[in-house]
Amino acid sequence: MEQKIIAQFIEENMKTIYAYSLSRVSHKEDAEDLAGEIIIAILQSASKIKNEDAFFGYIWAIAGNTYKKFLRKRNRAQYTELDENMPLQIDFVEDICRSEEVNNLHRELALLSREYRECTVAYYFDGLSCAETAEKLHISLEMVKYYLFKTRKLLKEGIGMEREFGEKSYKPATFEFRTIFTGKYNAEYSNLFKRKLPGNILLSAYYTPMTIRELSIELGVASAYMEDEVALLEKYDLLTALSGGKYQTKLVIFTEAYMNEFYRCAESFCQKEIRKILESAKEKLVVVRKVGFNGNNLEDYRLLWAFLWLMMRNGYQAYKNDLEMKYQSPQKIYGAETGTNYGQDFNEYPEAYATGGFAGYAKIDETYAGAAADFGILPKKNHYFANRDKIKSKLDAVMQGECEPEFVIFKAQEENAVAEILQDEIKQMAEVYKKLVETAVDVLKVHAPKGLEEQVQKVVIETIFFNTVGFIGACAFKSCALKLPEDDKPIAFYVYQYVREDTGLVLS
Repeated sequence: MEQKIIAQFIEENMKTIYAYSLSRVSHKEDAEDLAGEIIIAILQSASKIKNEDAFFGYIWAIAGNTYKKFLRKRNRAQYTELDENMPLQIDFVEDICRSEEVNNLHRELALLSREYRECTVAYYFDGLSCAETAEKLHISLEMVKYYLFKTRKLLKEGIGMEREFGEKSYKPATFEFRTIFTGKYNAEYSNLFKRKLPGNILLSAYYTPMTIRELSIELGVASAYMEDEVALLEKYDLLTALSGGKYQTKLVIFTEAYMNEFYRCAESFCQKEIRKILESAKEKLVVVRKVGFNGNNLEDYRLLWAFLWLMMRNGYQAYKNDLEMKYQSPQKIYGAETGTNYGQDFNEYPEAYATGGFAGYAKIDETYAGAAADFGILPKKNHYFANRDKIKSKLDAVMQGECEPEFVIFKAQEENAVAEILQDEIKQMAEVYKKLVETAVDVLKVHAPKGLEEQVQKVVIETIFFNTVGFIGACAFKSCALKLPEDDKPIAFYVYQYVREDTGLVLS
């Protein structure tokens, strides 16, 4: 076979070859050495591959043989092979080895998959015969003998190995599971990831499919416990079983590398477009002020910070309304619940692109609610959610005619009137979200495993608003369209009134 085809295969599968090596020897340095030897062996064998249909099978056979040679060269330890005729537990443990070798045996037993582990424990530790083991486990006598034979080979190979647990065994990765419910909230589902192990399983099996044994080594958890966690993630359709006993994550995960690249790609055009929108809105402020809402005499930049949030909310909704039906239809996630799942494996957004909180409806009292975005670019002293008590007292004073308003106070018809005046800018904001989605999809398709490509666009559409609130606020400031306040008055929010009726709360 042509050398260039082999070279292309190696280039495209470098990560997989390394992952294969790491799963076999655990030490990072040894994995690098083994991966290098596999690559050399593949290149040296190129001329021997005559049938392209057998190409992939032949390649991984080379990898397996190279690993065996590598192991033989490195393995100087003495060990005892399990034998079917060995006595029961006490004699078995005392006779097989001492001290470190006993620990290695226990370690390897803990890494066995269920079938091998149950047969081994029944035969060697419980003292059952092969026939009794077959009856207990409800499998054939031939299968018992096969499992015991394979177990002896696995333990023989593993006991002499220097095996290290992966980094996640002592330093769990940061993982946050998020669900945007479109129907009923499911507490059981959301609480699944209050524990560290499920999220780290999904992170471990995200790029490279892994067996339970490999997951156990990576996370430092015995297979008996790992099997239950994997079964739970399968039940929730977050992990999928592949051939060869491997599992791979079935959930899009937003990594820090993805988010940083997305922001880098989107920042230049977003600053430009947000600046145009705000400049256009500023030209309409004379007309907007005539609507007569409370606070209509505030400085231009204060009104624009509040209206930016209004245009973002309405623009995103306008963008979604224009989508094809397949991206609007609810997606079943578990039981009767619908929504969108995704994961996040970093602690927080870059400070300038963060948000201290945002809400379309944040109840102030029985008559008023706030719509607010605490853009990360704004000083914390100007954040809405840090000043709600101050806002409440100021609101009461304004409505009693004791002072002038420091923020916008809308009645429903006034908010609708302002939105109507800014409808062109809201449409432009919808186009910004469209372009943000296109950028995010392009970047995420590079960062996400190929098997998750079908999920990418749906997930991006549902999450783009939440992931760009702080980012858009920062773009507004960086574009010089808006300035930061010099006082400590809250900004980037507005208040609207509602009245209570028998049917519930409605806008006044």
